[in-house]
Amino acid sequence: MKFAVHYIDFLPGAPEKLAPTLAATVKAAEQGGVDMFTLADHFFQMEDIGAAEDPFLEGYTSMGYLAALTQRITLTMLVTGVTYRYPGVLAKTATTLDVLSGGRSMLGLGAAWYDREHHALGIPYPPLSDRFEMLEETLQICLQMWSTNDGPYQGKHYQLAETICQPQPIRRPPILIGGSGEKKTLRMVAQYADVWNTSASLEELPHKLDVLRRHCDAVGRDFSEIRLTAAYFADPFTDSYLHVLDQYSALGIDTVNTGPVPGNPDPAGWVKRLGDEVIPRLT
Repeated sequence: MKFAVHYIDFLPGAPEKLAPTLAATVKAAEQGGVDMFTLADHFFQMEDIGAAEDPFLEGYTSMGYLAALTQRITLTMLVTGVTYRYPGVLAKTATTLDVLSGGRSMLGLGAAWYDREHHALGIPYPPLSDRFEMLEETLQICLQMWSTNDGPYQGKHYQLAETICQPQPIRRPPILIGGSGEKKTLRMVAQYADVWNTSASLEELPHKLDVLRRHCDAVGRDFSEIRLTAAYFADPFTDSYLHVLDQYSALGIDTVNTGPVPGNPDPAGWVKRLGDEVIPRLT
């Protein structure tokens, strides 16, 4: 079992404190044996975490900063909203992160959901059915740009005259798709993803995994090729935590997303404690 630390609270306070706190946290994660460090792709703080007016840093700029501070840990957005960037620009951005990080990036992608920040910043917010179509076309465009085919792409939502992407990634970024929708999301996971991330509960997971297996069978994909990751944000310092991780592991989950509780004044200290007390006990 591996850990991914999800950093979603930039802590209300002076702007000059945000970068040092983020830097200390990612360094503690890498030094403590965390496998992956993730950020949420938003421009306003999510309202189930805090106030929209709370500080929130743009994700890919932040990831470039983190790449310069680290050497081993994988870096990815959990997940990129498909509406926020044209696909060709997104592929170029993800490639740049991969090159500058030495091949440590991953492309996390989802259909986007935070309508308030879309409307506030003037970003189009199409119906969900359109966003799923945009998501699939974006996946296809990124894969084409990371191939020898630099010709045109013609889709319903996007038309690209050329798909040049130079330099190519050092390592083609693994594609992570987040979500548990059975008809559309899991079908796209089966067809396109290297990594699946879910917030489904332990009780829901066996069914979701069965659905994903059926989608894999339908598209001729080997289910075992997909890395399975899950969100589990319970307190990792309790006696029962490792028992729950064993249950996730038994279902095939190899990485659990965790992170400090929003509002924690010392996220770096929390992550250091995770590395000192919990990660050494993992099997």
